[in-house]
Amino acid sequence: MKGIVFTEFLELVEDKFGLATVDKIIEQSKLASGGVYTSVGTYDFSEMLSLLTHLSNHTSISIDDLLLTYAEHFFGVLAASYPGLIDKYEDPIELLSSIENHIHVEVQKIYPDAELPTFEVLEKTSSTLIMIYKSSRAMYNFGLGLMNKTFEYYNSTATILLEKIKEDGTEVKFSITKH
Repeated sequence: MKGIVFTEFLELVEDKFGLATVDKIIEQSKLASGGVYTSVGTYDFSEMLSLLTHLSNHTSISIDDLLLTYAEHFFGVLAASYPGLIDKYEDPIELLSSIENHIHVEVQKIYPDAELPTFEVLEKTSSTLIMIYKSSRAMYNFGLGLMNKTFEYYNSTATILLEKIKEDGTEVKFSITKH
């Protein structure tokens, strides 16, 4: 997993819960990296899972809710750091339907060894989008948070339903209806 995901996560934790919480979850997690990350480095996903688990235990906030909150923060980072990726689109459905064939292609250029989820578009109209998310990391709530912020970015609203195709969350169907 790319280091930017870790550095931004720890920044969010510090902003929301304080530096002492960052120190505590790093210490409890017993990380191979020691909790020292660079944005361009690559780190094992198990470290993120450990940090999330310890933060959830410390705050009594579910991992799913933490991922939603983190995704909203991360969208802001992406929008500020890579505005050309987002501003190319005039509509949230257009942007979301281009994740696999444009956004992830551009991310791979910046981070060639990034392990990204896949998004298969099953159906798309001007107001609906049905996609299948696949990832061994099962971070579908992170994807949901990014989708929510995408609609907010375009001053739009949507109903986003998710259905686990595989119970472990490694394959999820998103059904999106723009209002």
